[in-house]
Amino acid sequence: MAEESNKINGLAWFLAGLGIGALAGILYAPKSGRETREDLANSAREGTEYLRNRGKQVADQVGTIVDKSREQMGDYVDRGREVMDRGRAQWEEFVERGKSLVGEQTRRVSEAVDAGKQAFRSTTSSATAGGGSGTYGPGAGGASSPASSTDGTGV
Repeated sequence: MAEESNKINGLAWFLAGLGIGALAGILYAPKSGRETREDLANSAREGTEYLRNRGKQVADQVGTIVDKSREQMGDYVDRGREVMDRGRAQWEEFVERGKSLVGEQTRRVSEAVDAGKQAFRSTTSSATAGGGSGTYGPGAGGASSPASSTDGTGV
C-alpha cells in the first residue's frame, strides 16, 4: 500500500516538473508575446479537442464493455435458469419415482395382509368343518377341537 502511494507521489511530482518545464520553455522562447499567446491558445484548443475526442473514445469503449457485460450476464442468467429447470425436472422425477415405489409397496403389503387374512380364514374354517367329532384321534376322550375354544377365535 505504501509503495502505491510513493509511486503516485512520484508520478505527481514528475508531471508537475514537466508542466513547470514546459511553461518556462514557452516564457523564455525567442517569440513575441503575441506569438506566444497564440501558441498557448492553439495548444489549449488542441488539448481541449484531444480531451474531447479521447473522452468520446473512452465513452464508446465503456459502452462496448457494458454491452458485452450485459450480454454475458444474460447468458449466465439463461444458463442458471436451464440448470434450475433441469434440477427441478430431476427432483420431480425423483418424487414421482418415490410415490410410485411407496404405492407399489403399499399395494404389496395390502395384498400380503389380505392373503394372510384369507389363509387364516381358510385354516380356521377347514379346522371347524373337517373335525366334526370334536376329537383328534383315538383315546382323546372327547376333547374339544381348536375351533371351539372359549374365546371364539378357534385358536
